[in-house]
Amino acid sequence: MKSIPDHLQQLQGKSVDQIETPALVIDLDAMDRNVQRMAEFARKHRVRWRPHAKLHKSADIAHLLEQAGACGHCVQKLSEAEALAVLGVNNLFISNEIIAPTKLRRVAQLGAMLDARGGRLALAVDSEIGIELLALAVLEMSSGPLIDVFVEVDVGQGRCGVPPGEAALELARLITGHPQLRFAGLHAYHGSAQHLRGVGERHQAIARVIEEVRRTCDLITAAGIPVPLVTGSGTGTLIHEAASGVYGELQAGSFLFMDADYARNEREPAQPAFEHALFVKAQVISSSGRHAVCDAGHKSHAIESGLPAVHGQGDATRLRFANGGDEHGILHPDNADGRLPALGSTVWLIPGHCDPTVNLHDYLIGVRGGLDGGLVESIIRVDARGALR
Repeated sequence: MKSIPDHLQQLQGKSVDQIETPALVIDLDAMDRNVQRMAEFARKHRVRWRPHAKLHKSADIAHLLEQAGACGHCVQKLSEAEALAVLGVNNLFISNEIIAPTKLRRVAQLGAMLDARGGRLALAVDSEIGIELLALAVLEMSSGPLIDVFVEVDVGQGRCGVPPGEAALELARLITGHPQLRFAGLHAYHGSAQHLRGVGERHQAIARVIEEVRRTCDLITAAGIPVPLVTGSGTGTLIHEAASGVYGELQAGSFLFMDADYARNEREPAQPAFEHALFVKAQVISSSGRHAVCDAGHKSHAIESGLPAVHGQGDATRLRFANGGDEHGILHPDNADGRLPALGSTVWLIPGHCDPTVNLHDYLIGVRGGLDGGLVESIIRVDARGALR
């Protein structure tokens, strides 16, 4: 476990002004409200929620979400699961395919560790060879665990997964033929639908998903194989999956922090009012009179979903962020009469995409009492940073 450096530990209890830049900061009050709203939403709709830990990559945050009612956590990489499991996270779903025999042996070992302490491990599959190699890896252990296996169905993402219908049924049949594997249901996630901007667009996209998933469930059930669970969904569409009567579990993760890209979505009235809770604290280090420069370039925030938005602006100080390279951000007034921030002043940036932004940092700094005048309450390790395999 990586120890927290002394200079960061010494920040606890001090003003947010003392945080050196650039730094990744959580507004803990906003995050807590997001968690509360998600937990209430899941209870109201009687669905489980299994937030995606690839967002925060932190065992401390995973435990916080469990205390609020999360049934477990999704990850995308085996090494993410291993990093969190070592720190006591016991219910993990690797919502991705693993084919390499060496990795599948690690899957079996991780499953045995979680099983021994009352936890569960699940894995997504979309091929016969993936199922056979997983079964073999578990069988090679003298006391192999029972691994939960979800058949991934491609419901529009165009990435992993088999087509809905017969292909999914065939894999379900194959899983049930291996006593060391348990058919856990269907993994049906439409990632690109999360970022369709219009309410109508998202509704139409997920309506087609629900129809295909329901048809696939009916086909598998008619073949005498119960479908225990359909899992999927994300922050952008969760109201539709929750109301479907088909999905029993929501995998939304970005609700916790929200980002500039999600803010571009037209909000649906039934959607919980999630707030921005993750920010890059930056400082203005140069000014030319026509623009200002801050010390947060794209080494401190991911840009593949767009550049950061500048937070907390009045009309006279509204700023637009432009790419200045690895170490710099360029700040322009957003209107002709706008003013530039003074040298040395703080600028709060809302990352374009939370998940890869977190992966750029070793630590998250938790602030209580707001970004203006709040106090540092906690330093949170990014335990699975760089967990790519």
